Amino acid sequence: MELRTLRYFVAVAEELHFGRAAARLHMSQPPLSRAIKRLEADVGALLLARSPAGVTLTPVGRVLLDEARALLDRADLVRDRVSAAAGPATLTVGILGDGTDPGISALAAAHRRGRPGIDIRVRDTDLMDPTCGLRAGLVDVALTRGPFDETALTVRVLRTDPVGAVLRADDPLARRARLRLAELSDRRWFRFPPGTDPAWQSYWHGGSAREGPVVRAVQECLQAVLWNGTVGLAPLGHEPPAGLAVVPLVDMAPSRVVAVWNEGDTNPLIRSFVETATAVYRR
Repeated sequence: MELRTLRYFVAVAEELHFGRAAARLHMSQPPLSRAIKRLEADVGALLLARSPAGVTLTPVGRVLLDEARALLDRADLVRDRVSAAAGPATLTVGILGDGTDPGISALAAAHRRGRPGIDIRVRDTDLMDPTCGLRAGLVDVALTRGPFDETALTVRVLRTDPVGAVLRADDPLARRARLRLAELSDRRWFRFPPGTDPAWQSYWHGGSAREGPVVRAVQECLQAVLWNGTVGLAPLGHEPPAGLAVVPLVDMAPSRVVAVWNEGDTNPLIRSFVETATAVYRR
């Protein structure tokens, strides 16, 4: 039995309602229900009686609730004592200029709940280096987007997002339901400075060399479109600023949101952070 599953069970047992327990745990209901069913299979007995009237604990469930509470209290005490003995711990996280991603807010909340003794330092980086200073040793782990040169790096995919073309809202193409890259071939695009990772630059240029203003930050990209009528690409799912529109592209591969760290780095704080990120982004 994993401690995480026991925490799930305690929440349901105390709320006697899967929906309220899921909200308390900041997760959706289906994975919570599946986790409780796996726990019942491990125990070999029914823990919760489900009926139209609600959820009640079985006799076995009442026994497990008492034991689980005691075990979780002991686990929290062990963690606190070990953390105190180890002293302050710090993890530096690089974020690629996309702090509006709701996944980051959810991850921050989950990490505070699970590892409150860890001091997270955030390094916000520009678009020239999609690894956020990882290779230079400026960060321990990066939350970023691919693709980029993955040599000597370990990459964990957290989510994939469809991509669209960023246009002025008064652009005739902004009224279209979808576009193809070929329809934007005669436009000026924003582009990245020389020295930018080639794989990264090629992806965000739609696979072709482009002409247009050089940008280094997300806001510079948006302002280049707003002021100069240039074209760029952006993940779907974010509300564009006033005056701009994002039209889905049917022939662009999705953008991968990833956690990345240096290959061979055995820092346990990285492993814990990445596991938390994986769980949060897959909900």
